[in-house]
Amino acid sequence: MTLKIYNTLTREKEEFKPIKEGQVGIYTCGPTVYWFAHVGNFRAYIFSDTLSRVLKFNGYKITKVINVTDVGHLTSDSDEGKDKLEKAAAKEGKTAKEISKFYFDAFLEDYKKLNLEEPTVWSWATKHIEEQIDLIKLLEEKGYTYKTLDGIYFDTTKFADYGKLSRKVIEDLEGGKRIEMKEKRNKTDFALWKFSKEGEKRQQEWDSPWGVGFPGWHIECSAMSKKYLGKHFDIHTGGEDHIPIHHENEIAQSECGYGEKSVNYWMHNAFLVLQGGKMSKSKGTIKTITKLEQEGFSPLAYKYFTYSALYRKPLTWSIEGLENAAIGLKRLKKQVQELKDDREINKKYLEEFKIAINDDLNLPNALAVLHKLIQDNEAKGKYQTIKKMDEVFGLNLFEKEEQEQIPENLKQLAEERKEARGNKDWKKSDELRDKILKEGWSIKDTKEGFELEKI
Repeated sequence: MTLKIYNTLTREKEEFKPIKEGQVGIYTCGPTVYWFAHVGNFRAYIFSDTLSRVLKFNGYKITKVINVTDVGHLTSDSDEGKDKLEKAAAKEGKTAKEISKFYFDAFLEDYKKLNLEEPTVWSWATKHIEEQIDLIKLLEEKGYTYKTLDGIYFDTTKFADYGKLSRKVIEDLEGGKRIEMKEKRNKTDFALWKFSKEGEKRQQEWDSPWGVGFPGWHIECSAMSKKYLGKHFDIHTGGEDHIPIHHENEIAQSECGYGEKSVNYWMHNAFLVLQGGKMSKSKGTIKTITKLEQEGFSPLAYKYFTYSALYRKPLTWSIEGLENAAIGLKRLKKQVQELKDDREINKKYLEEFKIAINDDLNLPNALAVLHKLIQDNEAKGKYQTIKKMDEVFGLNLFEKEEQEQIPENLKQLAEERKEARGNKDWKKSDELRDKILKEGWSIKDTKEGFELEKI
């Protein structure tokens, strides 16, 4: 049974064929650690984790790298503005290293709460300055760079395939007013190395053959992926917002510098979207995993919520959707934990499950197979088969949760609802149910009265 994945480069689902038999190298664009990662950001890491789990399910050995951007990511994609780490450090009155450690630790805490498997390497940009300088020197030797007053730039007109990932038409590369472009020759050119401004002391800056400064954002990924995965590796993942600039630039500098194809499969997840657009810090719309937990939601409920859509399709965020996912996961775990272990594997259902996950990580279909198995009264081997399935889902389906004490005010609301139902006052009954849901609990009617469960 072949694994097929969608390749952004070809815009097609392709049969996955590793460079080395039985082994897969994956590079995932990681966090810029200047602020908290929100639930929209974590959709990318859930997707990347699912990919790794599916590959392992198919018997592959994984080497996975996730970078940590702690320098060089400017507030503008056009190589303008301040370094995000330096800006955050100045605002909070801390060192850049203190900022990066604090926000990475917060990121890692939420990462683990989602039961995501850690990569082989967390690769920090500041720990690989030498590798980045070496790649820039290589590009310079091959004639792909030029110097301006503020840095060393890559000349995109010298790479014939520039734009092949995003399929954007590069029009009028020489256009634009020089005052807007400054000394950039073409509007798609990008910084490889930025010079520290005269009279301005940065917290993070290094000596280089071109002067004191710091690396551009894009160069770190090319240098670090080569160090840990080689010049040519299997899969590169990231959010769809990376396609037109960051990943396009990665391809250009990697393939020009190392002289060969850099990545076989480019995979991207779609956004978690709000009605007003994507979740962002600037709009004040972010929710973190820890914040959701404080509001009474299990991090795994959010993970389960993301499984309701294919990773490369937009997923609309709503608290109502999360509440439904929390209730659904609770019910699913209860059903699973009531099963008896008969030590068998149900080959028929495991085969159906594998067909689903091998069709471009189709978790909605995989969940449908799981629910179908649970409802099949004739099926044997449910316990062990679902245990195998959870190797991909990562939902800890067999892990029992501590039963929380029901607050007195919720018991009172539930009793009032029971009375309203007895009086056939359905409007009041629904209002009370909604109040209970807003407190982070679900209510189920039984012959004896009701059951309250923490969502």
